[in-house]
Amino acid sequence: PSTHEVKRQSRAQKQVQARKVLQEQIQPGTPEPVEGREHVSVQTELYLEEISDRIIEVDGECQTDEFLDRPPTPLFIPAKTGKDVATQIEEGELFDFDIEVKPILEVLVGKTVEQALLEVMEEEELAQLWSHQRAFAELRNAEFAELQRLEEQDRRIREEKERRRLEHLEKLRKQKETAEKIAARAFAQRYLADLIPSVFNNLHDSGFFYDPIERDIETEFLPWLMSEVEETLQKKVLGRMMLDSLIRMVVEKRLDEFSHPPLSAQTEAPAEGPRATDAAPQVSGEADAADQPVAEKEDTNQPVAEE
Repeated sequence: PSTHEVKRQSRAQKQVQARKVLQEQIQPGTPEPVEGREHVSVQTELYLEEISDRIIEVDGECQTDEFLDRPPTPLFIPAKTGKDVATQIEEGELFDFDIEVKPILEVLVGKTVEQALLEVMEEEELAQLWSHQRAFAELRNAEFAELQRLEEQDRRIREEKERRRLEHLEKLRKQKETAEKIAARAFAQRYLADLIPSVFNNLHDSGFFYDPIERDIETEFLPWLMSEVEETLQKKVLGRMMLDSLIRMVVEKRLDEFSHPPLSAQTEAPAEGPRATDAAPQVSGEADAADQPVAEKEDTNQPVAEE
């Protein structure tokens, strides 16, 4: 423990001891008896009883009915025993309070003054100890602050040296990197001096450099033209196929008509019905003949298909 704690504990112990002594001195006591007399113990209680070595014991019994409320316990008043004795004290037989209390007061005042002086001296001593402690704490704080300042200064110096060293290493690295880049650039220029023309020639031969108009014609116009031509040819082929089918049908019908022999006059009357039916092919043939010039006209309009 610190010095202040030890002083505080010692002061508390002194105060407790002084309080005990003061209580013992203040506690009233019976003065010594005069010659020819002696002190006798006298009962001062409200109810007197005979004092004896053996307490009188008496047995008693009682019986109460079951399930009855217990009456309240009466107040105990001990029975009076012995005989009353009185003592007559005349005036002047006891001590004089003013005379007897003087030494007690002198002791009490002396002890109080002595305790007060001790407390004052203890307070002065504690004040001096506190002043020394404050001075020591101020000195220690100042030394600690100076130590921290020196440590901080040393740390800043070390950081500055490390930063300077890193900057120097970075500068050397950049110089080396710059020299390597310059050497690589010069080597690349010498190595690629003859490479650029050959690269451009290869790219031109490969078709990377082209005429935009020519490329547009090749990629846009020619495919469209070919698709249109193909569509037109398909239409002509379709028309030619339809015309061939019509011609085949007409030829087959005419061949069918001319392949049958002419009927006799006897069968002309009952065969009127079939003649009427035969008129239909003629009509169809006439229709085919009427349609044939159109087909021929279409055929003349499509020389490519005929070829």
